[in-house]
Amino acid sequence: MPSSHLASFIDEFAKTGPVEIDPGKVLAALAELPDPRKRRGVRHRFAHLLVIMVCSVVAGATSLVEMAEWAADTARDQLAALGIGAPHATTLARVLQRLDADALDRLAGSWAQGMTAVTAIAIDGKEVRGAKNGGGTRVHLLAGVDHATGAVLVQENVSEKHNEITYFKPLLEGIKDIGGVIVTADALHTQREHADYLHSRSAHYVLTVKANQPKLHDQLRALPWKQVRAGNTSKETANGREIQRIIKCVGLAAGIKFPHAAQAAQITRKSRPIGTRKWSTETVYIVTSLAPAQGKPELIASLIRGHWGIENGLHWRRDVTWREDGSQVRRGNAPRVMASLRNIAISILRLEGEPNLAKATRGARNYPHRALKLAGLIIS
Repeated sequence: MPSSHLASFIDEFAKTGPVEIDPGKVLAALAELPDPRKRRGVRHRFAHLLVIMVCSVVAGATSLVEMAEWAADTARDQLAALGIGAPHATTLARVLQRLDADALDRLAGSWAQGMTAVTAIAIDGKEVRGAKNGGGTRVHLLAGVDHATGAVLVQENVSEKHNEITYFKPLLEGIKDIGGVIVTADALHTQREHADYLHSRSAHYVLTVKANQPKLHDQLRALPWKQVRAGNTSKETANGREIQRIIKCVGLAAGIKFPHAAQAAQITRKSRPIGTRKWSTETVYIVTSLAPAQGKPELIASLIRGHWGIENGLHWRRDVTWREDGSQVRRGNAPRVMASLRNIAISILRLEGEPNLAKATRGARNYPHRALKLAGLIIS
């Protein structure tokens, strides 16, 4: 990042005391984000608004009004020390509607990629349901998330005329090097073109196979699974249910018609409510380019659990902690930008090692200086 951007960004804060930006935090990365406003009539500096946007969402703000209230009430003294005033919610709305959402995702993603050694990426999409209310347009976002930390590495907006499949390659083009990285995805992305693309970039895949690939699904189901010993078995209790998972892996012969497939897995998942005797059983098939020597059953099981965790975790947290699906923000780029700000907040907290995001946002709300520090402001 050119130092001139960061220098000019810092210059927009008060001269009353020394203010620095931690170069490893997200504000330093977002210093290049262009101000979408015309100069005439501007009352609040863009750097100030960016601080409020990021920090208020880290502190749990779920709407434009809550973002403005955080600046006017909760963090008023801390922001005033930096020369930052409290904008009205309509001011924030106008900026978010015009903000370059592609640039925001690119800069935030580049920052997150630089903060972790990526070994596995989960690809998953989500629609921001509230954006369609009141005549708004659909906002559907496809994201790539780091398995180890839960940080959002890349994100693409899926246009109304396309689906996620079209954006798989453009999404991963946002990561410079995925050599040796394992990409996990649900059945929608079990596509031959995706497998060829990942192979061309020296990456591996672990993909779910369902009825959208009927021939492949039938081939995998017909493998002699009864003769294969269980490679990994796990038991857990979660959400009032007992859960057992049994995974079997087998190397694939050349007859399996999927590019670069080296191994298949069968995952049998049994669950029952605690205190009952009746089990419900689900069987899922997996295809992977990892050879048996590379993809041991324990690793395959870990990757699948990791993917399900990301699929539930990222979207569930945006819905529950930040109430995304109930959001009435729907004009211009604002719905997408709000979703990106939630991604940034999740990445910040996850990279800090926070296991409970709801608790972490409450801490950032109760102690505003913590939110500023997490974003990267160093105040002497």
